[in-house]
Amino acid sequence: MDAPWNEWSDRRQIHDVVLRYCRGIDRLDFALVRSAYHPDAVDHHTGFDGSVDEYLAWVEPKLRARRGGTMHIVANHLVELLGDTAISETYGTSVHWGEPADDPRANFTSGVRFVDHMARRDGRWAIAERWAVREWTRSDAGRLMPKEAAGPAGTRDGDDPLARLQRKLRGTEDM
Repeated sequence: MDAPWNEWSDRRQIHDVVLRYCRGIDRLDFALVRSAYHPDAVDHHTGFDGSVDEYLAWVEPKLRARRGGTMHIVANHLVELLGDTAISETYGTSVHWGEPADDPRANFTSGVRFVDHMARRDGRWAIAERWAVREWTRSDAGRLMPKEAAGPAGTRDGDDPLARLQRKLRGTEDM
């Protein structure tokens, strides 16, 4: 039996919440990260438990100071809809790299699960409470190789190819 359209729409909106969070963290767009949460949300990460505002104040300096970059790769995503609340479980891989290249705390990959209590308020799905469960971590210290040739490179500022394309297609800047 096919699910009703509104159920598929809810699932898609919840999936987009997860993806907005990942893009925001990876691109250092903390307004985008914040948009994934309700204002009174709570977050639980390795080494952190607190409000979304406290989480952003905790994570932003860590990402800016110690990391050359992060990449969150989303895999399995399952949603249990319960009216205006939902349980969302997302499996993924979080890759972190930075300086010094031989520092295992700056260069590691983790298998993660985002266990989210999602809530729809005023028609908007967002995280009410998140548990970022780290299932495993491995050190990637000393393993990063430079690119073999020139080509597009990701940045975590307004010069990233994504940011440039967004400005171009929105008519705010040429590429």
